[in-house]
Amino acid sequence: MTTGLHPGGPPQDPRPTGNQALPHQEQAGPAPLHADNRTGSSVITARAAASFDPVGRSVATARSFVRDTLQGWGFADIVDDAVVLTSELVTNAVVHAGTSADVLCLRSDEGVRIEVADRYPEREIPLQASAVNMGSPDREGGRGLQLCAALAGHWGVEYSPTHKQVWFQLDLPERPVGTRAAGPSLPAHLLPLADGRVRVAVIQIDRACSISAWNEDAEDLFGYAAEQVTGKPLTDLAAWPHTPGTSTGIVEALQLSRWEGSYGIRGASGRVTPVYASHLRVRDTGGEPSTVCLLVRDHERAVLQTPLRASATDTTTSSEGQATDPFEVFIGSPAPDDLDGLLQRTVERARDMLDGDSAFLLLATDDETELEVRASTGLPSARQRFARVPVEAGPGRYGSARMPAVHEDLMVVPGAVPLLGGTGMRSVVTVPLKVEGRLTGSLGVAAESPSRYSNEEALRLQFAADRIALAVESARLGELERLRRGSLSFLVEASDLLAGTLDRDQTLALMAQMTVPTLATWCAVYTIADQASDPYLSYVLHEDEERIDGLKALLSKIAPPDPVPTPGARVWPAPAEAAHQAALRTSMRSLGLGERSPVSSGIGTTLATAAAVGGETVVLPLVARNRVIGMLTLGKPSDEHFRQEILELAEDLSRRAALALDNARLYSERTAISQSLQRSLLPPELPHIEGVEVEVIYRAAGEGNEVGGDFYDLFPIRDGAYGFAIGDVCGTGPEAAAVTGLARHALRLLAREGFGGPAVLERLNSAILDEGARSRFLTLLYGELWPQEDGSAVLKVVCAGHPLPLRLRQDGTVEAAAEPQPLLGVMEDLELYEQTVTLDPGDVLLCVTDGVTERREGTRMLGDDGLTDVLTTCTGLTAGAVAARVMRAVERFASDAPSDDMAILAMRVPGLQVD
Repeated sequence: MTTGLHPGGPPQDPRPTGNQALPHQEQAGPAPLHADNRTGSSVITARAAASFDPVGRSVATARSFVRDTLQGWGFADIVDDAVVLTSELVTNAVVHAGTSADVLCLRSDEGVRIEVADRYPEREIPLQASAVNMGSPDREGGRGLQLCAALAGHWGVEYSPTHKQVWFQLDLPERPVGTRAAGPSLPAHLLPLADGRVRVAVIQIDRACSISAWNEDAEDLFGYAAEQVTGKPLTDLAAWPHTPGTSTGIVEALQLSRWEGSYGIRGASGRVTPVYASHLRVRDTGGEPSTVCLLVRDHERAVLQTPLRASATDTTTSSEGQATDPFEVFIGSPAPDDLDGLLQRTVERARDMLDGDSAFLLLATDDETELEVRASTGLPSARQRFARVPVEAGPGRYGSARMPAVHEDLMVVPGAVPLLGGTGMRSVVTVPLKVEGRLTGSLGVAAESPSRYSNEEALRLQFAADRIALAVESARLGELERLRRGSLSFLVEASDLLAGTLDRDQTLALMAQMTVPTLATWCAVYTIADQASDPYLSYVLHEDEERIDGLKALLSKIAPPDPVPTPGARVWPAPAEAAHQAALRTSMRSLGLGERSPVSSGIGTTLATAAAVGGETVVLPLVARNRVIGMLTLGKPSDEHFRQEILELAEDLSRRAALALDNARLYSERTAISQSLQRSLLPPELPHIEGVEVEVIYRAAGEGNEVGGDFYDLFPIRDGAYGFAIGDVCGTGPEAAAVTGLARHALRLLAREGFGGPAVLERLNSAILDEGARSRFLTLLYGELWPQEDGSAVLKVVCAGHPLPLRLRQDGTVEAAAEPQPLLGVMEDLELYEQTVTLDPGDVLLCVTDGVTERREGTRMLGDDGLTDVLTTCTGLTAGAVAARVMRAVERFASDAPSDDMAILAMRVPGLQVD
């Protein structure tokens, strides 16, 4: 349920305005009030809104919402009618229509208007001319409208394209001027009891919900002086998160124009005083809103309470003499929907019922061998929450879980209730929570003085425990189901994220970010490179970024956990112990009692780090392919413990994370091997050729995990002569790499042995065919270059199935510099020949692989013609500028990333330099 409370002032009409179509509206009942005039006849002084999910329990929640709202507004006379009508209309929305319901309460000086809207406009309501013709009251549908016609002063139905809204208005009964509520005259012995002097605490709350005024009676009731609480939020003193018996929180209640109800105020002594409060929202002369709160002890509520319906906690018998549910007597009505709220209210009521100093509640595990602390009051709950104790065996066992037990003095039987060790509690009474004979939990109340409790208190507490056991077990099972569903969703999302990356560092970061703060307060990941290596602290994360550096420094100073392959989480006490020792040494140095350190991070940082890692720390092994590759370490802040469900979820996550981390490691190794092999297939550097400019651009496609088939080379053959080559082996991977390496090294070797171009390629062709099934065909452009004294250069080239080299002349004309010949690796007998080309000063020879010419965008391809057009615009450019312009043109030709390797070799003869 989501609620919105808007005190005072006219509300904004949520319906369409301007040029939007007005919703269809049908009305019935006497003197129908048109919706467009709902704020015109009277001023809206307050409003409250809430949305309810399409589930059955929303009907009860909606009833409570309307009842609490009208009670707070002081409209007790019409509460019952409003609740009945709201219940019927919300049932129609969430049960019959199957949509969520929006409830809006509007208060005016004349009455209350309540609107219930659903999101099923197609389900029309069959309104008739009069209520008597609407059908039998015993039929399944239509009762809500009959009730509206019978109980409401005005009512109607409105339709819009997305909503259907049913509204009704209840008028206030006439009262004498100045009278809000009145009761009959009573004899003196029937008047409610009060202390000799009734203290009424007057507290004023400003716009920010902070205390701005605190009178003497408030000091007497709660023990705080005015200067101690001024400026603090009232919620800091409230002991209960919500008002018992209602679904309205204290913060929400402070925003209402008027409200009455009960809650608890924790006094200076630490004990909770149940109070009855009356809130009134006012404005000062400057227009700033504030809330005046009148508070009395809860048993003196008659001083403030408007005579309304009897409270469920005051008596076990209603005004009609009907017995109420004992569960409601103890826990209040309605009970909290969530398990934690129900347990917390239970321990608060148990402590108050037996006038104890503390109370606690533990839930049993499925096998009933351990009890887990789930709620406490008057105890250091943060230190104890989710801690586990064995029921029957082992150290620190909880021996009084299955039967009611009274311990008059824990000093005589130390350790009887491990939860109370070191808390100062002396006497305790504990009772079991059982469902169908099965132990589901244990409830206890303790006091600081001995011999406080007897068997009579144990029987009273057992009676209360029997009333709530079934509700607690039902709520626990519901929580387990929600946790199971949430865990499945969490693991699915985690698997998707981990599967989406093969980068090791990113995988480590994802592991930590998925656990913090969802599963733990901080996380550290240790990795193990191989079986001979020690664990290495690879990643540290804390939910507070300011704590990360201190946490990393602390973990770096202690030995890493042992890489034990045993599955499951195991406790690792070293971080908490190290943090405690560091905090102790720092505190002693600050007092001048210890050795001074030349370098200190300061007592504040050290203590903050100690608090951050001072709770329970667990280690989960990261096991992949039968090898421990690391450890996932999760931690809690000071004295907190992990829930078993969280540890089981973390174990599932660690298995997935370990496999993802190992996959990232394997991928990184493969990528490094591929890149190293690719570099070995390309020349380490290009030689300097006097009189010739040379530029090479090489772009490998893909993510670097495959070795490409394109290669180039430029090398000296003998004095004054240079060999150059650019080629493309079919395919990628190891087979293509083998042919690439064979081709590049064979070219150098054969050329330096004095063979001409055709002989070099014919022998290379034979070597490729000798590879048998591993052979790949190869396109290759090979040539020899001789710079001339006149500034020109002579080239002899052989083009074996490769894209033809292009020659750019100084006048801007482009022509092919060779003729096509058969490619290598296909036929045994090749008849190749070489062609001579002379590059004049200013000429450019451009050689590319087919990744350039076959660049595609849809059905278009750059091709030889497109490359020729680009080269035509390069007149007068250096070799480097020509290669860069060609690469830019290729990249801009298509929006997608290149799917093939590309190599560009540009040679230009600049000519002789004249001094």
